[in-house]
Amino acid sequence: MKLSKKTDYALRALLYLSLRYKRGSVQIKEISAMEKLPTKFLENILLSLRKAGILHSKMGLRGGYSLARPPEEITLGEVIRVLDGTLAPMDCVSRVEYKSCPAELGCAVRSVMQDVRNAVARVLDDTTLADLVERVDSLQQVG
Repeated sequence: MKLSKKTDYALRALLYLSLRYKRGSVQIKEISAMEKLPTKFLENILLSLRKAGILHSKMGLRGGYSLARPPEEITLGEVIRVLDGTLAPMDCVSRVEYKSCPAELGCAVRSVMQDVRNAVARVLDDTTLADLVERVDSLQQVG
């Protein structure tokens, strides 16, 4: 599985918002500058996350973006699926975008790829934005 730039940028922006969760709305210019992300691309990403119910946006001078739910309630799996679609490495093991394959019955490769999909989904669905915040804190203590 390889994340798109869109998802990479989204996760970085969401981590930034999670670290400032209690502060409220954060302007896109601040996120872009602090995370070194292209503003126009970030605007489209944040709009997609807003439409998916992951973010709230507020217009005006004190406007910006904020998490729609606490960081403990937003998983990496949810974010990745919104932006990149399925987590499956092959179409024949996808739960969302399944496409059959003529050799799928009794296929050893498919069986392994199902295990891969399940393992990746388990990690991403069990990891929240709050978990990322904890990792930032622990990594800063080490460094």
